[in-house]
Amino acid sequence: MRYYILFFMLLAGQLQAQSPLLKKVLQDTKPAILERAAWALQQAPLTITAFSCDRSAGGKHDFYSEGDYWWPDPVHPDSPYVQRDGQSNPANFVEHRQVMIRFSRIMGALAAGYVATKDKTYLQHALVHARAWFEDNATRMNPGLLYAQAIKGRATGRGIGIIDTIQLLEVVQALRIMEKAGMIPASDLAAFKSWFTAYLNWMTTHPYGKDEMNAKNNHGTCWAMQVAAFAQFTGNREWTAFCINRYKTVLLPAQMAEDGSFPLELKRTKPYGYSLFNLDAMSTLCQLLSDKKNDLWRYTADQRNMAKGLAFMYPYIKDKSTWPYPKDVMYWSEWPVAQPSLLFGAAALNNTEYYRLWLMLNHDPQVEEVLRNLPIRNPVIYL
Repeated sequence: MRYYILFFMLLAGQLQAQSPLLKKVLQDTKPAILERAAWALQQAPLTITAFSCDRSAGGKHDFYSEGDYWWPDPVHPDSPYVQRDGQSNPANFVEHRQVMIRFSRIMGALAAGYVATKDKTYLQHALVHARAWFEDNATRMNPGLLYAQAIKGRATGRGIGIIDTIQLLEVVQALRIMEKAGMIPASDLAAFKSWFTAYLNWMTTHPYGKDEMNAKNNHGTCWAMQVAAFAQFTGNREWTAFCINRYKTVLLPAQMAEDGSFPLELKRTKPYGYSLFNLDAMSTLCQLLSDKKNDLWRYTADQRNMAKGLAFMYPYIKDKSTWPYPKDVMYWSEWPVAQPSLLFGAAALNNTEYYRLWLMLNHDPQVEEVLRNLPIRNPVIYL
C-alpha cells in the first residue's frame, strides 16, 4: 500500500511523472502486450479496397458503412429502412469498419510492443501497414467520409458516420511514436501528414463534419477527440486550441450532470455501454490535451469535472449489478472491459483504486461490438 501511495504521489499532474506509471503498467501487463504484438507482426496489410458493397454511392477507395440500428421495414420490405435504436442489424455492410478496426488493433499492438521493448522491428512492420492505408495508390483510403453510416432508401452517408474513424486514434498515436523514434522516412511522413491534414480539413469544413461537431452526445465528444489527435500529429495548433476550448465550454458543461453522469447517454437503449463510451472519449480527450497550462482533468465548469465523471461510473464498473438504470438492450453482459478512462484517471487523479480495477478487467475483448466502442485498446502508448 505504501508503494502505491508513493507511486501516485509522483504523478500528481506532472507530465514528466508519466514514466513511473508506464513502468508499473509494463511490469503488470508486459506478457499480454508482447502476445498482441507478436500477433500483429504476423498480419499482412489489408485495407478497405479489398471489400466492396453495391449499395455504396462511393468508389473503391471510399470508406462505406451502414447505420447499425436500421432495418428493413417488415411491412414494406422494399421501402426505406426503419430504426430500432440499440439493435444492430447483422445484414448491414460493416466490412470497411471491421478492416479499419483490424488496422487499429495492429498499429496499436505494434506501437505498444515497441514501448515495452524498444525493439524497432515492431515499428518497421507498422510502417508497411501505414503505407498501404495512406500512401499506396492501389490500396489507400480517401481522406473523407461521405458514405459512412448510410441508410438504405434514406441517405448515402451521414455526419454521424465520422464516429467510425475513432478507429484511427491508435493509428495516429502509433505514427507519432514512430516519428519520434525516427522510423518514418521523410517521404512517407510527408504522405501520412498530408493524409491526416486533408482529413482534418474535411472534418472541420464539410457540413457532415460541422453536424458531428455540434452533436450533443458522445458523437460530439468523439469528433473533438479525433480532431485533437489528428491536429497534434499534423502540428495544427489552431485546432488543438479549439478542442481545448470546446471541452471547457461545450462538452463538459453541456453533457455532464452535477453528479457526474451523462444524461443524454442514460436516455439511450444502451445507457451503460454509452456512459462508459462517452467517459472513455472524454478521458482520452483530457489525456491528449492536458498540459501545464491546461489541466483538463481538473478543470471544473458549473461544478462538473472529470473527477465526478469517474466517481459516478466507478461503482458500476466495479459491480455492475448495482447499476440503477435500465439494462442495455444488447451486449449487456459484455461490459465492462479494461476501460482506458480508469487508467488515465488513475494517473491524472492519483487514484490507486482505478488502477487496480483496470488491471483486473478484460484487456483483450474479442466481441465486435466492444471492439467498435473501445478505440483505445493499448493505453500504454498514450503514457
